[in-house]
Amino acid sequence: MSKTIMIVDDSASTRQLVSLVLGGAGYEVIESCDRKDALAKLNGRKVHLIISDVNVPNMDGISFVQAVRGLPEHKFSPIVMLSMGLVSSSREQARESGVKAWISKPVDKPQLLDAVARFALP
Repeated sequence: MSKTIMIVDDSASTRQLVSLVLGGAGYEVIESCDRKDALAKLNGRKVHLIISDVNVPNMDGISFVQAVRGLPEHKFSPIVMLSMGLVSSSREQARESGVKAWISKPVDKPQLLDAVARFALP
């Protein structure tokens, strides 16, 4: 059984790139254009990892992490953030809310695959 990874990014090109890389590596990918869409698509589905851009419309990153943690079936779902750069105070706040790691943009294929291999639930 392949693992399911959710990518949350308002950039269609970033979603497509991540989907191609992960799909090519055998993962099932759920794409979401914003965080409200992501929460609706979680809908009790088993997701092994959530990768979310830091700057996505409709909800800030910390609120999104807290909303995911508030869903009983996703309380422990690992979340990795995509960013072009994050100030250390934002990183600390994100880490305290449960973010596991950050992937720099533009997305680097080996870094992405390494993060998924390290953080996706078994």
